[in-house]
Amino acid sequence: MRDEHTATLLDYYTSHQASTQWRAFLTALAQEFETQLETSQLRELMARIGVRFADAHPAGACTTLDDLAAFFNTTWSSLDWGFVNLVEQDDYLAIEHFCAPLAAFGPAAATWTPAFLEGAYQRWLDELGAGGLDLRQFETGEWHAFEFRLAKTA
Repeated sequence: MRDEHTATLLDYYTSHQASTQWRAFLTALAQEFETQLETSQLRELMARIGVRFADAHPAGACTTLDDLAAFFNTTWSSLDWGFVNLVEQDDYLAIEHFCAPLAAFGPAAATWTPAFLEGAYQRWLDELGAGGLDLRQFETGEWHAFEFRLAKTA
């Protein structure tokens, strides 16, 4: 997704972005969640939290992809939650989200914490009329960059 130098910079930023006062708490919270719930249940929980987040931050009127990218970036930037690139492909729209502070939950939580973003993006896109389209995380192999793809429901 990115060259080695950029990946190193993003790694540094992502690991230092979350406040130190929250890291130990969030890691312990994630560990407790993992003892109580399966990964699929944790993903569902995080997606529901993402939906609640999106409901509290409505998209408003976005009529173009540039409007949508600006909304996403304004929202995330105001919270120190990284930044977004939208990449239009022939059969899907990719949402690339960089530097979300999800690493604060610890490395083991990387399989389920991105579902928060997935839930938020799906809600916003539904709000804007993307019904009939499905958003899914696409595995990038990078913990500081998440990709979600919006495409026709299979």
